[in-house]
Amino acid sequence: MMMSMPKILLLIPMLPLIAAAIVGLLGRKMPRHFAHIITVSAVGIAFVLSAYVLNQTLNGFTLNETVYRWLTSGPISFEVGFLIDNLTTMMMVVVTFVSLMVHIYTIGYMHEDPGYSRFFSYISLFTFAMLMLVMSNNFMQLFFGWEAVGLVSYLLIGFWYTRPTAIYANLKAFLVNRVGDFGFLLGIGMVLYHFGSLDYATVFESAPRLADAQVQLLPNVSWSLMTVTCILLFIGAMGKSAQVPLHVWLPDSMEGPTPISALIHAATMVTAGIFMVARMSPLFELSTTALSTVMIIGAITALFMGFLGIIQNDIKRVVAYSTLSQLGYMTVALGASAYSVAIFHLMTHAFFKALLFLAAGAVIMGMHHDQDIRNMGNLKKYMPVTWITSLIGSLALIGTPFFAGFYSKDSIIEAVKFSEITGSSFAYVAVLAGVFVTAFYSFRLYFLVFHGQEKWRHVAHDTHEETHHDEHHHGLSPHDDPHEPGWVVKLPLILLAIPSLLIGYIAIEPMLFGTFFNNVIVVDANAHPAMSHLTHHYHELLHSPTGMALHGFFTLPFALALSGVVLSWYFYMKRPDIPAMIQTKCKLIYQVLDNKYGFDAFNERVFAGGSRLIGGKLWQIGDVQLIDGAMVNGTANLIGKIAGKVRHLQSGLIYHYAFAMIIGVFLFLTFFIKIN
Repeated sequence: MMMSMPKILLLIPMLPLIAAAIVGLLGRKMPRHFAHIITVSAVGIAFVLSAYVLNQTLNGFTLNETVYRWLTSGPISFEVGFLIDNLTTMMMVVVTFVSLMVHIYTIGYMHEDPGYSRFFSYISLFTFAMLMLVMSNNFMQLFFGWEAVGLVSYLLIGFWYTRPTAIYANLKAFLVNRVGDFGFLLGIGMVLYHFGSLDYATVFESAPRLADAQVQLLPNVSWSLMTVTCILLFIGAMGKSAQVPLHVWLPDSMEGPTPISALIHAATMVTAGIFMVARMSPLFELSTTALSTVMIIGAITALFMGFLGIIQNDIKRVVAYSTLSQLGYMTVALGASAYSVAIFHLMTHAFFKALLFLAAGAVIMGMHHDQDIRNMGNLKKYMPVTWITSLIGSLALIGTPFFAGFYSKDSIIEAVKFSEITGSSFAYVAVLAGVFVTAFYSFRLYFLVFHGQEKWRHVAHDTHEETHHDEHHHGLSPHDDPHEPGWVVKLPLILLAIPSLLIGYIAIEPMLFGTFFNNVIVVDANAHPAMSHLTHHYHELLHSPTGMALHGFFTLPFALALSGVVLSWYFYMKRPDIPAMIQTKCKLIYQVLDNKYGFDAFNERVFAGGSRLIGGKLWQIGDVQLIDGAMVNGTANLIGKIAGKVRHLQSGLIYHYAFAMIIGVFLFLTFFIKIN
């Protein structure tokens, strides 16, 4: 007998949760392989069910239903519920598919780790949290999922808790995300106060009536309610989706195991902010100021975080800065009111970025955990599957025609070109320049790792001579060759390479120019005509995905991408002395990039240092002087002084006591006579 749709929907997030609980609580008592059998099975079934639900929504099925009423306070209900439409089901399929690939990959990557069961429990729990976030139909459940993915990411980034760098990284991620979440919570509070509900449908229906409403945050200073609310909500997205200046946690989060880099920082957690803004399109469309803010911040992130990828030598950090830059592209699309384009890029990016992270992990395994790309070279000879899948991921990332990233990335560039809001000119220049930068650092990584000289031979020999007594040494010994990992690692790479090639070609017409997002995403075509112009441009000039790809070979973005690839090849394959010379000649620029524009130093000195200073002063004044000094010790000292004076009355002489009694009786009689 077939299950009803509500039961299927409930089963999708509950399966990973149940698996996480079983493995987390009983992992030490069960055989090691049970951990991956249980969690992989649960996430695999969740993926199959998500694909089934997507198929149903493509045939017209939608649902907005309360599952559980948690609390009622006056007229306001706090509920757990599901909103199932095309946007939700697309996200469900992406989350469960990438999570399934990561679960399978983890079997090989973490097979020697003592925390094997704990890791599977964490990533399964993360999948549950992300599904609850994307399936929510109200702000309360959205916030629950939002905070839950943040909590589990804290556990995963600091998974190797004996490493000081991992503990520093997860604390940094936790604190930076709390800054964004504070703004997000204020935004939800604004929604609850002014709309009287946390239900999406109710809020979106009421939004047009409050489009001109004003709020006074300061005396005699009025602000647009929609602008304030949307910017506060976007601050939450800035933290979760790592936009400047709340981006600083993401590169350091590479301290966690590679599988979580793919899961959290490619397809799921960091895209939660993009998903949230797209879901809130009925609100953001009522504030051009908020959209302009979103676009400018996204443009800054897309360009300037890409520059940082050029100087990185850690293979995972290069890919991490690539993620920052691509999240900036998605944010720019949101600011241009091209929400469907942002979600389209979110989807294509999920596949090729997860592929690149997992390929980087395969390289790290093959190099015996050496992550420095300067110690690699010619790995295509030893790791052919990793090489070809990395090439596919890199070509998709830089927007090569016919690859998935081309369709979404070029659509973003065109949408920004057609946008008319403040900041669109700057954003257009930034995303164009970002094309060249992305191609340059992506293929710098590719050429240094898979082509050129086998530099690891010399490094291995030198390192062996210097550190042959060090049992913690990572890297190849002089007699080792890099090796291709087993099929449990290679299979996810191949399965992720397929959508990295094909999904853009298949999905662009329904998602951008068809009815896929009808009644899901709201765009005011008169006020923000970018999508209208983009649709007209596609139908009039390009006609089909094939036509778009063929036209792409003659566009400026392709020329910029090709220039970046050629220049990286020339610099790092033919003339490696040129980058070294540029670094020497441009020490100031290199130092600025190496210091990450000073964001970390500023945060360390101003916020962290300021917090420590304030905490120290509060401790000295409040705790030591007031509480301990004045209140606790002061009370004891006062009583001691009073006792010191009073004790002189206890002389031990009977005539003193007799005299005191006579005086007492005299005073009592005097008082009694006066009263009468």
